[in-house]
Amino acid sequence: MSLPKLEADELQDIDPFTVFGLFNKGITDANRQKIIAGIAEVFDIGADQPTDFEGIPVLNNLNATFYAFANDEHRGKHDIDNLWHVFEAELVLAADDSEENRKAFVDAFDAAVIQFTLGWKLTMGLYWARPYNFISLDSRNRWFMADAAKAGSTIAGTVPKEKDSPVHDGDRYLAICDTIKSELGSEECSYADFPSLTAAAFVESERVNQERKAAEKAAAENAEENALGDEGVKTTHYWTYSPGDGAARWDDFYARGVMGVGWSKLGNVEKYASKEDIRKNLRTLYSSKYSQKNSALALWQFSREIKPGDVVFAKRGRSVIIGRGIVEGDYQFGENGDSYPNIRRVRWTNRGEWHTEDLLAMKTLTDITAYPGLVERLNSFFEDEGGEVEEDTEEAEYPAYTSEDFLSEVYMDGEHYRSLVNVLRAKKNIILQGAPGVGKTFAAKRLAYSMMGVKDAERVMMVQFHQSYSYEDFIEGFRPSAQGFDLEKGAFYNFCKNAKDDSDNDYFFIIDEINRGNLSKIFGELFMLIENDKRGPRNTLQLLYSHELFYVPSNVYLIGMMNTADRSLAMLDYALRRRFAFFDLRPAFDTESFIAYQEGLASEKFDRLISCVVKLNEAIASDESLGDGFCIGHSYFCRMSPDDVTDHKLSAIVNYELVPMLREYWFDEPTKVDEWAGKLRRSIR
Repeated sequence: MSLPKLEADELQDIDPFTVFGLFNKGITDANRQKIIAGIAEVFDIGADQPTDFEGIPVLNNLNATFYAFANDEHRGKHDIDNLWHVFEAELVLAADDSEENRKAFVDAFDAAVIQFTLGWKLTMGLYWARPYNFISLDSRNRWFMADAAKAGSTIAGTVPKEKDSPVHDGDRYLAICDTIKSELGSEECSYADFPSLTAAAFVESERVNQERKAAEKAAAENAEENALGDEGVKTTHYWTYSPGDGAARWDDFYARGVMGVGWSKLGNVEKYASKEDIRKNLRTLYSSKYSQKNSALALWQFSREIKPGDVVFAKRGRSVIIGRGIVEGDYQFGENGDSYPNIRRVRWTNRGEWHTEDLLAMKTLTDITAYPGLVERLNSFFEDEGGEVEEDTEEAEYPAYTSEDFLSEVYMDGEHYRSLVNVLRAKKNIILQGAPGVGKTFAAKRLAYSMMGVKDAERVMMVQFHQSYSYEDFIEGFRPSAQGFDLEKGAFYNFCKNAKDDSDNDYFFIIDEINRGNLSKIFGELFMLIENDKRGPRNTLQLLYSHELFYVPSNVYLIGMMNTADRSLAMLDYALRRRFAFFDLRPAFDTESFIAYQEGLASEKFDRLISCVVKLNEAIASDESLGDGFCIGHSYFCRMSPDDVTDHKLSAIVNYELVPMLREYWFDEPTKVDEWAGKLRRSIR
């Protein structure tokens, strides 16, 4: 019989609670049943083997024995004997609740509970053995019963709180059991027995934990989405989709105007809080032989990420497209017994058979939005003679974004914002420069959206320069293909063509880390064409590879970003520098909006830390080897809520972000680093 690892060497002894713990811990229900079946066979146990484990408190897998291992200094000579004594006393007391038996139990409990790793865990073991007589005081139960609304005021006033130290007194433990038992079935506590109370605690804590995880995930996704200012921006996603094995359900789905996926045993997928929850249930309900990651991802994307307006390419196998459609409905779960109960309404615009040279993913559902070349090639199957995709999506409505929205998110005063906008309007090319953490990237897209008045992501593009970025990436170049080499257009070329066709609207091309690339190599003949007075069709130059006459439209604005504290980067090419305006972004600790944000956090430690950073910036600015361009920016401390301002969070910012930066700044002055590191750490004590 294969058992979980218990000792480094061959097992010499074991206690009864650890035997229960072999299956009452964080493993799958299938494995729990296997272990129970093995125990039943070895000991010839005739009782029904359990199949439902909901509500049973479980051990942490990293601390799953009730005793320290034999070679551990904390292991006492009689530790396992003491656990047997508690177990025996428990069985006797459960059968006959007499004063004598109570005293024997208390003595045994008091001797064992102080042993290494026990505490609350001992009450869990007592509950496993006699669940109608002894309550488990695991953290879920303590959390649940400490809430008067859930278990009643009497129980709430008796049970230790979730963060309390373990009960080391057998008399007190029995008193807690007695009080809870006396309240069962009352008006305040309707539960009939300990198991039903414990099961309710389990279900409620699972619900709360899932809600908390979902809220944390949503907050993280929202922060991620809004990091570049794209919160609320509507973008079309493109998907490849297999309508059943070998596209077997295609005719049915096309006729019904839907797309569907299977895995019907899961039920409504929206009840699962994460992809991991879906994956675990797929392994339980279908096959534990496979990881089920792709299936879980498909179900999560189908129910959460696909949006009305997205484009779906139906496929058969890995190289045949059989249709195209526009998603029109939200996720629905059909309870009609169909093996493909997860559906969305789709307006199928095309049906046929198109062979692609691209090798499509084998997965049921794949988001291909990040592969514009593939999207373009698949869309080309459905173009009419005029080059337009037939029956395209409806015109999108974009959320408004004003200067007031910009100022509410970016820590900048109105005067500096108006200056920034006026300079960019006049010069058409600007570089936002500043020290780390002053919000250059955070501000860039928001600046573009505020000047457009709407969050139209189709008119804003961001790239990041690096040492390998080239003219071929930026404008045009030859790339390997199945036929040899094809001339492919680069990001800026395509962007300018889109802007030329929409001359009534402004377009913004954003370049992060602009000084990391070889600018002469990247821009090529565009050195001249990007000048504000060299824009438009009257100022064309012949491109290097295609020999096409090209110009930069007058409605294209370039926003570059440059870190002034990076010593490893060369200065900008002077020919390019002349064509850009430069706007300094500085730490915004003294702006009205940051002060209001700081006051809203209401944290003395946060206030002290900010005050210390302001003084540190004064020292950095006055240092002849550094200067203003090396000051510490405000973004290290932004986007916190009052609940986020914890000792752990502030210490992490100081120790893992600020202090390492100071070591870079003053690499040859370790005494100065130690001085300011000490001041920063003391500010949050």
